[in-house]
Order: sequence, then structure tokens, then C-alpha cells
Amino acid sequence: MKEFPRIETERLILSQLKEEDLPFIVDYLQDKIFSDLTSNIPYPYQKEDAEIWLKMSKEGFETRKGFTFAIRDKEEKIIGAIGLHDREDRKAELGYWIAKPFWNNGFVTEAAKVILDFGFKELYFNKIFATHFPHNPASGKIMEKIGMQKESVLKQHIKKGEEYYDIVMYSIVKK
Repeated sequence: MKEFPRIETERLILSQLKEEDLPFIVDYLQDKIFSDLTSNIPYPYQKEDAEIWLKMSKEGFETRKGFTFAIRDKEEKIIGAIGLHDREDRKAELGYWIAKPFWNNGFVTEAAKVILDFGFKELYFNKIFATHFPHNPASGKIMEKIGMQKESVLKQHIKKGEEYYDIVMYSIVKK
């Protein structure tokens, strides 16, 4: 695959992150809730954080170790992001976020369904997994809606700041 894929759904366009997305990303991720609900979004979220993420996303695609898609509305404005990251042995980790004004519209579920399909059919993964903090049950509901099953609770698995957090792991295997 030479070019980054572009995937369209009924309401969304999933495509490569672009430099012009960065101001929107920085603006969206200013809300502390994103840091509270995820393991890897810092607070405050700075322009430098977005630039590093964009660079990592490009490198991930170049090495075929990660596919980070911008979630866009049909006008092609970024409203979130979703990605699959190769964890070796035909496994990938699914991660996502959606800007607060777009919560509770089913956008992540819609995007995640096609990303799972892409991961299994185009990238030939055998297993795709995702995790969430127990205090973010909405993320677990998304995982269930896309056919993932709860696998385990990993005790004190993530260190963020000076605290350790449990995470809940869901997965789905190729049918």
C-alpha cells in the first residue's frame, strides 16, 4: 500500500492526518477530560504534542506499524481520530478519541466498525484489542457495540503521573 487509505462510511471520511488538522486537534484536546479518560493524551495539550503525534503517525504508516486515521465529517473537517497499531504476532491495538461536541452520536462506533474490517481484511491481523479505564465505561460500550468481548481487567497496568490505574481489555479475533 503506497498511499494512505481513505475510507468512507455513511456519515464519515477516515483519512490521513494533515498539518492543517493540528489547530483543531489542539483546540479539541484542551479539555482535561481527554487526559483523564485516556492513557496517552497529556494535559494541557500543546501544539508540540500534536506535532509529535503527527510525526509518529506518518512514521507509523511508513513502517507499516500504525495506521492513524483522522475521523472527518462529510465536509472533511476533523472531529476525532482512530488508529490501529501493530503489536507484533498479527495483533493490533485499537485506539480512538472524538471531540466533545460530537460525543453520543455513534461516530466512533461507525468508524471503529470499518477500521476493524480494514484491520482484518487489508492488514491481515488475527486479533484486535482495545483498553479503557474503568472510569470510562462509555469506551467499553463502544467496544461491545463493535463486537469486542471483555477479556480481562489488568490491575495497576498503566502509570500516569504518580498513580497506577487498572485498565479493562476487550478484543475480537478474525472470524
